[in-house]
Amino acid sequence: MSETGPARTQAKERRRGTARERLLAAAARRFYADGVSATGIDTITAEAGVAKMSLYNNFSSKADLVRAYLDARHEEWLGLYRRRLEGVRDGRGGVLAVFDAYADHAAFAYEHGFRGCGLLNAAAELPAGDEGRAVVRRHKEEAESLLAGHLQELLPDRPEEARAVAEHLAFLLEGAMARAGLEGAGTRLEHARAMAADLLDRL
Repeated sequence: MSETGPARTQAKERRRGTARERLLAAAARRFYADGVSATGIDTITAEAGVAKMSLYNNFSSKADLVRAYLDARHEEWLGLYRRRLEGVRDGRGGVLAVFDAYADHAAFAYEHGFRGCGLLNAAAELPAGDEGRAVVRRHKEEAESLLAGHLQELLPDRPEEARAVAEHLAFLLEGAMARAGLEGAGTRLEHARAMAADLLDRL
């Protein structure tokens, strides 16, 4: 019996959702491994195992797919951070959870090894003013804001110092990510976490 009415609509949405997920997963692999500019639509649809029309049924353009990829990577990192927060009892643990979430991202089994922050890698390829760069900026601002929130727990009567230390730690984290990406390993992130822990102990 053929599907009709609501049942047909629901089946179509399920198929579309599956295609979208496969396209995003393929884009995530290829954009990270090969770069945004070097990865064409044909490569993504072939890896996803879907027709090119499926891509345009789900994304208005390659730029739209890139933005969706960046949003998904941000949400992926937030998920890692929230898992690290489980069991954290104070602001110090919260700060270190931010560092740990980045280390968790670096520990993923990437096809061609760890190449640094996927968001910054993509942003470096996008022109000034591109909406994708704004997505990356919001991610970095949110990470620093999370650090600041945890530091305000530690320094409730010193809000200006909390913000300054949050910026300091954000720079430390970004530098560690850049070096880790160049070296293809998370060792620099481990060192950065130890430096952050030492700084927190001296506040």
